[in-house]
Amino acid sequence: MTKENKVSNTVADLKGIPTQADLKQLLEQNVVEVDFLKLNGDRRVMTCTLREDIKPQATKTDPMSQTKVRDVSDAVVSVWDVNAKGWRSFRYERVNKVDIVDEYKSEWYEKKE
Repeated sequence: MTKENKVSNTVADLKGIPTQADLKQLLEQNVVEVDFLKLNGDRRVMTCTLREDIKPQATKTDPMSQTKVRDVSDAVVSVWDVNAKGWRSFRYERVNKVDIVDEYKSEWYEKKE
């Protein structure tokens, strides 16, 4: 384990949240409620995911739908906000709490034509 990984794991343990890699995996498999501080200091709770069956398909007209665009910065986590139905992002270091959502709503699932 590298020194950077040890620091990352220690910070995650102290805050009681998953590491950034574990958070990404949670998002790919679940709908997650993330509590974080916005850059302006406001607290925000967002219900979000990276599940393939919920987020929209990647398109050339929507750059945020493309994984390579979303993964530009290691500090920022880009997600699909299931309530706002749009791409949003937050800084990992500003995350306070992460909870897996137990009950899914049918309107979260993208309508496939």
